[in-house]
Amino acid sequence: MGEYFKVTVPEGRSGDWSVRNYTVTEEQEQNERLHAFLHRDRRYVRAGTYTGLYFSGELIMSDTHDEYRDLWPMLWEAKGRILINGLGLGYCTQACLMMPGVEHATVIEISKDVIALVAAHYQAMFGDRLTIINADAYEWSPPKGVRYDAVWHDIWGDITSANLEGMKKLHRKYGRKTAWQGSWCRGQCEERAKYGC
Repeated sequence: MGEYFKVTVPEGRSGDWSVRNYTVTEEQEQNERLHAFLHRDRRYVRAGTYTGLYFSGELIMSDTHDEYRDLWPMLWEAKGRILINGLGLGYCTQACLMMPGVEHATVIEISKDVIALVAAHYQAMFGDRLTIINADAYEWSPPKGVRYDAVWHDIWGDITSANLEGMKKLHRKYGRKTAWQGSWCRGQCEERAKYGC
């Protein structure tokens, strides 16, 4: 599956979106660990420097250890031709295209600004093994007769039960177009649904 790594997307801004580096101190890590323990959450950010994707100043995603662990289901299945709904920081895209056996990735991203921020970086890294399409994941459909070996849906910014309806919709849409599909943090969203959050 490969080792944890950090993205190398350069800092920048396009519209309301930006890519910036940020640092988590040892003290902040300890506070995060305590918060995770008190809330029975396994997620916390280790001390270190990370790259984050921000929308209107709010951190949407980053290249933390937790974010990498979130990709494991896809990385276990990634081979041949894959589809990723959601470009974001490009963490999943880079991780999959670094996997042996992944021939090509098609990525659907709704935000032109996100594409402007990160797409050129990954096109330079992966060339014609990567196709990025500006479209809405719920509305775009693959060309007739095209099937994927794996599909990953990652278009949500928060882990919440509110994501489940969209996940179900996308899983129905691709049910006959892929051998396997998964959604970012679906299990955790289902767990939160039990508690109404």
